[in-house]
Amino acid sequence: MNRDLDLLRTILAGRSDANIRFHDLRILLLGLGFTERTRSSHHIFRREGIPDLINLQRDGSHAKAYQVRQVRRILLRYNLVGDDDA
Repeated sequence: MNRDLDLLRTILAGRSDANIRFHDLRILLLGLGFTERTRSSHHIFRREGIPDLINLQRDGSHAKAYQVRQVRRILLRYNLVGDDDA
């Protein structure tokens, strides 16, 4: 869980969007209660009560930077990070 918390802090800080590993981001979203569906190279995440979908694709071993920014916006918009987490 400590690793997830470190990743969450990194994402929220917004300074390393191009350096977020795809696998780590995927595990974080699943840990936050998202479900995953895969269509071709697209990994689509949804969570009950949140109308926005998260669409992730690999860029080598990393997630695409603009998609990490989208994840950050959704986490903040729907208050999916507690005050203790960030």
